[in-house]
Amino acid sequence: MDTVTRRKFLITSGVVGASALAAGGAWTLRDVFDTATWDDRPGDAKTLVLVTLYGGNDGLANVIPFAEKGYREARNELAYTAEEVIRLNDTVGLNPALSGFKQMYDAGKLAVVRGVGYPKPDHSHFRSMDIWQTAQPDRPGNTGWLGRWLDTFGGDPRHAVSFEPVLPPLLAGANSAGAAVPVTGLALPNGVRTETLSQLGAPAEGEPPLQARAARAFADLVSVDALVRTAADGDHDDTGEETTGTGTGGRSDLKAQLDLVARCVEANVATRVFSVSLGGFDLHAEERDSQENLLRRLDEALTGFAARMAKTEAGRRVVVAVYSEFGRRVAANGSDGTDHGTASNMFLLGSPVRGGLYGEQPSLSDLDNGDLKFTTDFRAVYASLLSNVLDADPQRILGYSSALPGLF
Repeated sequence: MDTVTRRKFLITSGVVGASALAAGGAWTLRDVFDTATWDDRPGDAKTLVLVTLYGGNDGLANVIPFAEKGYREARNELAYTAEEVIRLNDTVGLNPALSGFKQMYDAGKLAVVRGVGYPKPDHSHFRSMDIWQTAQPDRPGNTGWLGRWLDTFGGDPRHAVSFEPVLPPLLAGANSAGAAVPVTGLALPNGVRTETLSQLGAPAEGEPPLQARAARAFADLVSVDALVRTAADGDHDDTGEETTGTGTGGRSDLKAQLDLVARCVEANVATRVFSVSLGGFDLHAEERDSQENLLRRLDEALTGFAARMAKTEAGRRVVVAVYSEFGRRVAANGSDGTDHGTASNMFLLGSPVRGGLYGEQPSLSDLDNGDLKFTTDFRAVYASLLSNVLDADPQRILGYSSALPGLF
């Protein structure tokens, strides 16, 4: 395709008008893979994969205190019997959908941190997520905790990558920001074929650099689309299993996102932090089956990812942290669901993690107006991740340095 024809297509499609964005702030998977040639990553550097569960994951349906007095009375039809749970000990067990988590727990590679929260919790999805992503419970600020880490690390966006259409606040720093790499597949206008886009992406002699980069984005669309489709092949997220969760953010294709992370890790890219997500946890009604479906997706995606990571040296330096903006109320509501609550669990997994139970299980009899009282400050988990995974000073980034001992 000659330069004139391509320029006409770019103009009529509106891409030339967006070329400044392509040159200055739009990132593709190709840009991330380009960092594999960098020499700025120590040989023993670890990688953090942060999994956000949007909607408020019900911690009492994940790590189940089946033996505690009052559990069955509070939960009614949502309660699990001692025979149904996957026991961790004589008092608590995992949801039946988390069989892969149990295997990792038995192998000493899954840490279950209980009662995670912060003082004066908020029941709003948006403010609570702001608090978790900024790590500032008193007054959420304008920077994310990993964005502030990026500020100290040199600032190149590709050191912290999100496979989201919009960059999450947790990767926004004061002087820099992570890279949002949208990988949602390719939808072409009528009459446009992928072969046309490939031709548009071929280099043309003598064209201006910005136009060349804008045009090259078309070739990236084709290659990324093929990669995403391959990653999603066999993904169980689209099994037809419905959930009753309301839309509060997050994606449904966690397995595909983690497959892309795995490819980046195996390519030895310079990225130190990846952000992925799973949504649908705002379950105010008919919670039990929907929760199990979501937890099964989580379990299958993370179990497969962990097994893949264990096969390579770079993969054995990956740590996964799973969190949600809050848990749910202790008592079930009248619709066999639960309403917004407070303290919940975090899961950490990977070869560097020292598995086991951490933190005190919140009491079901000593509640704060129907909510669990937190026993572990979430900043203690963040401090552990910063110091042991990202080799950073938690006091400088969080203003909080009390790491949770024993995780690494």
